[in-house]
Amino acid sequence: MKAALAGLAFAFSILHGIPALAAEDQIAVVAAENFYGDIARQIGGDRVAVVSIMSSPDQDPHLFETTPATVRQIAKAQIVIINGANYDPWIEKLLSATPRAGRVVITAADLTGRKAGDNPHLWYDPRTMPAVATAIADALTKADAAHAPDYAARLKTTLAGLERVAARVAQLKAKHAGTAVTATEPVFGPMADALGLTMRNQRFQLAMMNDTEPSARDLAAFERDLRDRAVKVLIYNSQVSEKLTERLRDIAIKSKVPVVGVTETMPANTSFQDWVLGELDAIDKALSGPNS
Repeated sequence: MKAALAGLAFAFSILHGIPALAAEDQIAVVAAENFYGDIARQIGGDRVAVVSIMSSPDQDPHLFETTPATVRQIAKAQIVIINGANYDPWIEKLLSATPRAGRVVITAADLTGRKAGDNPHLWYDPRTMPAVATAIADALTKADAAHAPDYAARLKTTLAGLERVAARVAQLKAKHAGTAVTATEPVFGPMADALGLTMRNQRFQLAMMNDTEPSARDLAAFERDLRDRAVKVLIYNSQVSEKLTERLRDIAIKSKVPVVGVTETMPANTSFQDWVLGELDAIDKALSGPNS
């Protein structure tokens, strides 16, 4: 955040006189996370210039720091898409520090009725992205009414792709609802809820997410679940490296409990829909294996 603050003076100096559209008449869109940026790109096509700030699944999102370049991108943006629910408070601070007339901020938490203290990994709730996609299409239409039919057509295609995710979720819920699973962090929690899975060791997960020390009792219960194979799958946040969670992963492997890796940031060269469908396929395979 220090680096971002160092760039604020420059950001203020360029706020005035910025045209509504980016280079080549593209609408400048900034997404705090790349899965929201991908949805914006699907709907906007070549009419938008999308910058996704959190874009690497190899980067620990908890260690992210903004830069002066980030500040400049936000200052120029006509549309900004954020998660909210205290997941990306750094961008909310930068938005306040770089006001821009007419800028539209789309907040996934506001669209889905979530707030700080709720599980902030909203993109794993199948209800979130359709709401975000619709809001993006609406913002693009208001900014560029001449191309409204294009945005409407792309929204329809995007929603059809998201319906594939919803259909797969329904299929897996019918197949696996009630199955006991566990996770190193609550990243996949909203999807696990949608699948009807029984999530164990949630106090441990919250402690890891909030960077606090889990109790010895919670850790012992987690290890016992793995060693006794009381859970069918360990869902592992492969984007965050912690000795404690790596230890739990090793116990799971030794106990022949399948481990399914998930990330908080979408991998490159894929779409949001294909990314989530791939993780759902991995969950299905693990739950359908010999330990099920």
